[in-house]
Amino acid sequence: MAKSIIETLFCIWNNIKAKIFTFILSPCFNSIGRNTTIVPPFRFANLNDIKLGDNVTIHSNSWIHTICDKDVQLLCPKIIIKDNVAIGMNATISAVESIIIEENVFTARNVYISDHGHQYEDINMPIAMQFIRKKAPVLIKKNSWLGQNAVILPGVTVGRHCVIGANSIVNSDIPDFSIAAGAPARIIKRYDAVSNMWVKVSPVE
Repeated sequence: MAKSIIETLFCIWNNIKAKIFTFILSPCFNSIGRNTTIVPPFRFANLNDIKLGDNVTIHSNSWIHTICDKDVQLLCPKIIIKDNVAIGMNATISAVESIIIEENVFTARNVYISDHGHQYEDINMPIAMQFIRKKAPVLIKKNSWLGQNAVILPGVTVGRHCVIGANSIVNSDIPDFSIAAGAPARIIKRYDAVSNMWVKVSPVE
C-alpha cells in the first residue's frame, strides 16, 4: 500500500516538473500547441526552428535540434511535429533542411531521425570537423509507428499507417500501409484493401 502511494506521489511530482519545464521553454519555440509536454532532461538547440502541435509528448533524454547551413535556403520551422505525437525516450531528431512528423505518430525508445549526413572523404581532417552532406527532407506521415532503435535517414518518406520494425535502418521510401523491417529496411507486409488483411510480401531476389 505504502509503495503504491509513493509511486503515485512520484508520478505526480514528475508530471509537475515536466509541465513547469515545458512552460519555461515554451517561448523559445517557433510555436507550441496546447497540452504539449517535454519531459526533462532534454537536450536542444535552435528551438525557434521547431514547431510543436497539440498534445505532443517528448519523453526524457531526447535531443532535438536544428543546424544552420549556409547552402540551405532559410526555412522556418525546420522541424514540425504535429498533433498527438509521442516521441520516446532517448530520441534524436536533427534537421538542416526539413523534418515533418505528422499526426498520431508514435515512436519507441532510441529512435534516430535526420535529414543529413556527415562528410568523411578528407582523410587529412577529423570527420567531426568536416561539413554536412546528403541533405534531403524527411517526412513521416500520420498514424505510423517507429520501433525501438529505428533509424530514419535523409530523403526518406514513411507513409501513412506504417510500422517500422525495431533496429531497422530506413534509407528509402516506405509506401502507405506497409510494415518494414531490417537493415536496410524492406517491406515485409502490405495492407490489402480487397481482403481487409495484412499480407506478407515476397522478398525481392
